[in-house]
Amino acid sequence: MAVYPVILTGGAGSRLWPMSREYFPKPLMPIVGDESLLQATARRLQGFPGSEPPVFVCNEEHRFLVAEQVQALDIQPAGIILEPEGRNTAPALTVAALFLAERDPEAVMVVMPADHVIPDLEAFRRALADGVALAEQGHLVTFGIQPTRPETGYGYIQRGETLDGDGRFKVKRFVEKPDLDQAQGYLDAGDYYWNSGIFVMQASSWLEEIDHFEPEIKQACERAIDSGRKDLDFCRVGKEDFINCPENSIDYAVMERTERAAVVPLESGWSDVGAWSAIWDIAECDDCGNATQGDVLAQDVKNSLIWSNDRFVAAIGLEDMVIVDTPDALLVAPRDRSQDVKQIVAELKKQDRDEFRFHSRVYRPWGDYEGIDKGERYQVKRIVVKPGASLSLQMHHHRAEHWIVVRGTARVTRGEEVFILTENQSTYIPLGTTHRLENPGTIPLEIIEVQSGSYLGEDDIVRFEDVYDRVGQ
Repeated sequence: MAVYPVILTGGAGSRLWPMSREYFPKPLMPIVGDESLLQATARRLQGFPGSEPPVFVCNEEHRFLVAEQVQALDIQPAGIILEPEGRNTAPALTVAALFLAERDPEAVMVVMPADHVIPDLEAFRRALADGVALAEQGHLVTFGIQPTRPETGYGYIQRGETLDGDGRFKVKRFVEKPDLDQAQGYLDAGDYYWNSGIFVMQASSWLEEIDHFEPEIKQACERAIDSGRKDLDFCRVGKEDFINCPENSIDYAVMERTERAAVVPLESGWSDVGAWSAIWDIAECDDCGNATQGDVLAQDVKNSLIWSNDRFVAAIGLEDMVIVDTPDALLVAPRDRSQDVKQIVAELKKQDRDEFRFHSRVYRPWGDYEGIDKGERYQVKRIVVKPGASLSLQMHHHRAEHWIVVRGTARVTRGEEVFILTENQSTYIPLGTTHRLENPGTIPLEIIEVQSGSYLGEDDIVRFEDVYDRVGQ
C-alpha cells in the first residue's frame, strides 16, 4: 500500500519571533542543523517501505520558498496544494485527502506538521510501521509522546484498551492543555501521552469521518478542489470556496469524536519547537547550561539561550534568559516567559508594523531584497535577482526609483524602452512609469534601489504582467 507524507506547512510560528515572521515562518528555518524544519520533515520517510513523494499544503505566500527548499533536496513532490487563506488543519488535510484519493483510493497518509523535530528516525519509523498497519485496518492513528514533565503547553491523549496486546491502543479521550496540577496528575497516572499532532490514516477513512462529523468542511473542500486550477507546479484550490470553508482542527473536527481513533506510543524524541524555551530544551548546551548560536560571548551566564545571526552579542550576569538578535529586532525575555512572545507579535499586528510580517531581508520568487536605509520620503534597498529571473511588469503611483547596478547585467523595461545596464551603470524610473527589471545573465544581478516619494509601502504596486501569477495581488 502506498504511503504518502502529507506535510502541513501553515502557521506563523509567532512564539519564535523575531526569527520566525509571517512571510518567512519557522518551518522554513534551519533550527537544528543545516536543513530547514520543512526539509527535515520531507526526508523523514525516505526509505520507508511503500513511501511515495510527499504532498505539501501551504499558504500561497510561501509557495516558491517551499518549492525551492524541496527542489534543493532533489525531491519531486506529488503535489504542492496552495491555501489562499488558512482555515486550520482539518480543511488542509481534507483537500490533501481529496487530492490523493483521486490518484490512489487506498493511499495511506502520514500527516506531519512541517515544524517538528524528531531526533531518532529509526524509532519513528518503527512506530510508523505500527501506525500504517492500523491505518490499513481503517483506524485513524495518532502518536503519543511519553511525558517527561508536567507540561502545560501540550494537549494530552489518554490511552484506552489495547488493540493487539502489543503496545497499540484505542484512544480513550483527548484533553486540552491542562493547568499545572492537572498536568502533574496526568504524569502520575501513567496512561497519558503528549499529543504529537502526527497522524496516519487512509485518505478514504479521513474522508468518511469528516463527511460524518463535519459535512460542510468536506463539501466546501470538494468545491474548492473542483474550482481549483494548476498554477505552474502548484495546485491552487478555488479561493472563494476554500475561504468559505468552516475553520476547524483535525482533533476537534474528527479525532475527539470518532470511534476509530488509535494511539501508538512514540519513543523517538520529539519537539514541536513551539517556543524559544523548546529550542533551549533540544539544543546542545555548554557546561553552564547555555545554548548559543552566532558570535556570542557570555560571562557569568547560566541556563540561557543566546541566538545571533548577525552582530556580536555579549551577555554578563544572566540566568534563565532568552536573547535573540536579528538585524531589525532584538528579543530579551526570561526563559519561562518565552510563550508570551506571541503577545509581542499581537501588539505588532495591532500597530500594523512590518516587523511581524517581514525580516529585513525579504524573499521573493525572483530573488530577495534587503532594506539598507530609510527616512522621510526615501528608502534604500539592496535587490538581488536570480539568473534568468524577472520582476513583474509594474508601476507605482506614489514613488520614483533610481537603480544602480553593482554586479551582473540588468535588462530594464522603462515605458516603451528596453535596454541593458552593466556594473556601475544606473537609470531612473519616474513615478507612474511602467517598468520591469530582468536578469538575462548567468550570475546573480545585484542592484541598489533608491526610492523617493510620498508613500513607500510594498502595496504601492500595480502589476500588469507576472510570470509568478501575481497580477492583481
